[in-house]
Amino acid sequence: MRVFRKARGAWTRLARWVWARRAAVVVLGCVPGLLAVLALVVCAEGVDRPVAPGRERPVAAPLPAGPHRAAPPVIVPRSRWLDAGSMHTQPPARYDDHVVAVFVHHTDSPNAYECADVPRIIRSLYAGQTGVRRWDDIGYNFLVDRCGTIYEGRAGGVDRAVTGAHTQGFNHGTAGIAAIGTFGAGTPVPWAMTEAIAALAAWKLGLSDVDPRATVRLVSSNDLSRYTAGTSVVLPTLVGHDAGFMTNCPGAALTSQLPGIRARAAHLQGR
Repeated sequence: MRVFRKARGAWTRLARWVWARRAAVVVLGCVPGLLAVLALVVCAEGVDRPVAPGRERPVAAPLPAGPHRAAPPVIVPRSRWLDAGSMHTQPPARYDDHVVAVFVHHTDSPNAYECADVPRIIRSLYAGQTGVRRWDDIGYNFLVDRCGTIYEGRAGGVDRAVTGAHTQGFNHGTAGIAAIGTFGAGTPVPWAMTEAIAALAAWKLGLSDVDPRATVRLVSSNDLSRYTAGTSVVLPTLVGHDAGFMTNCPGAALTSQLPGIRARAAHLQGR
């Protein structure tokens, strides 16, 4: 009987040891799966989605990697101003190889607005351009309000060379930045607005290592521009709308700020 009890105790200890080994193997084998679940949770947190005011995140763009790359500014996504009820059916975005110039515009709309009301203002601009004008999307790649907030305009990705519809004849290889308001002669241009335009232009041009103070040769693609189709023109890399089209946009007041905006953008690029 004593021998039987010793044998049974030995078998019990052996069974416990075997189960402990199996449990350890199971737990270790689950580690990759647990990590995968954790990764899915982390990725879900990083999926682009509307964010609360004051909590906008920098756009997902490569970190500055060269001497003339500026840091990406905070850009409010389209989802903050364009809801499902206002959206029009539109074709896929079109792209160019690089952005080599930035055209500055004003929206020719009232200046006395609350910055909290800007999403509605942009939605109205979108409705006018896609409705009355029958465009496929809002023409500007970006919009900037008087408080210095930058909004994504035309769809396609803020860090890509999206072909816009902002400057007749010169939409290829360029980006359009619209200052929300009207900036004719004598109209004060908010510092926060010019600073935001400089930061945005510095980043966008820096992706192609373009100096905001330089010039670039562009070719008109449309007879309705300031230059007939096929005409080669040398323009500043950061320039007003009126340089490419017969218009007083972006207004004398904002045009007078362009030299300072170019200098500030170059500084942000480390030039």
